[in-house]
Amino acid sequence: MSPAASDEEDTGIHCRLDELLAERGMTLTQLSEAVGVSIVNLSVLKNDRARAIRYSTLRAICEALQCEVGDLLVLAPRH
Repeated sequence: MSPAASDEEDTGIHCRLDELLAERGMTLTQLSEAVGVSIVNLSVLKNDRARAIRYSTLRAICEALQCEVGDLLVLAPRH
């Protein structure tokens, strides 16, 4: 498999970051400042393009959003 093909691979994991931010009235910029992660990296996560996430980042996001990991990351049907 070529690198380009693997980048398009559907992991079956959906990040609900947009929904959680909207529910809390928080912007991506505010979350970035709260967790110390760049807006670009949060955007990659929010758009389901992340290939990995550090546990420390995951914990910081969940603490800032006052949610559980399962509220943020959910299984999505594969296409």
